[in-house]
Formats: sequence, C-alpha cells, structure tokens
Amino acid sequence: MKVTEVMTTEVETCSPETTIQEVASMMSEIDVGSIPVTEDGKMVGIITDRDLVIRGIASQFSAETPISRILSSDSLTGTKDMDVEEAANIMAKHQIRRLPIVEDNKITGIVSLGDVAVKDPAPADSEVALEDISKPAEPEK
Repeated sequence: MKVTEVMTTEVETCSPETTIQEVASMMSEIDVGSIPVTEDGKMVGIITDRDLVIRGIASQFSAETPISRILSSDSLTGTKDMDVEEAANIMAKHQIRRLPIVEDNKITGIVSLGDVAVKDPAPADSEVALEDISKPAEPEK
C-alpha cells in the first residue's frame, strides 16, 4: 500500500516568521502536534509541540519569537511513491510520529503514526512503528 492511500492531504503550514504564540494557537485549533514550515512554497522544516516547549518556553523565548529560532530544520521527509511499510520503518528508526510527504520540496501530505496504525491493513507495519517510536526515553545521568 502506498502512502498516498493513507496520508492526510490537507496540510496546514506556516512560515518561519510565524510566532510561537501563533503556531501554538494553530496547533490547538486544528488539533495537531506539528506543522510543516514553508517558505516560497517549499518546505524548510517542521515545528512540533515539543519544539515549542523544549526550545521555546524552556529556553525562555517570548511568545512573539518567530519559530525560525526554534524549528526543526533537519526534518525527514517521504515521497508519494513510497510504501506505507517504508514510511513506518523511517518513523520507527528515527522515533518520529509524523512524516511529511514532499514532491519537488513542496509538501503534498503528511503521514502520522495514527494513519499507519488505523488505515494500514498490514498490522505488522503499525506494530513495528508503534513499538520503535514509543520506546521509553533513557535520560542521561
């Protein structure tokens, strides 16, 4: 099964100039934990709820700070031609819950762990992804 069969195609994006407050409100309003960041139509990164807390609030940035200061610019992406199993393996390997799908560096969709778990008829993909993504953290001592 291809990712195009399970991905969300109506993806909200924001720009690097969007403030921490604005993106947090967007996440709350559309009930998501991450939003791809685009500039001139091309994906330049992704901002997650964890970025907002760890890189934003914990680092004492103001709510008016542009997310360009805290976004994850080295985000992984997938392609519309990949199989769900391949997407699940990438998500598991890198312990991520969402994989943006891009074509010519433009976002065409996003696959979440929920998409893989709920829509994929091969339960092995979602079991592997869920098990590997959800490994407990091992804090440094």
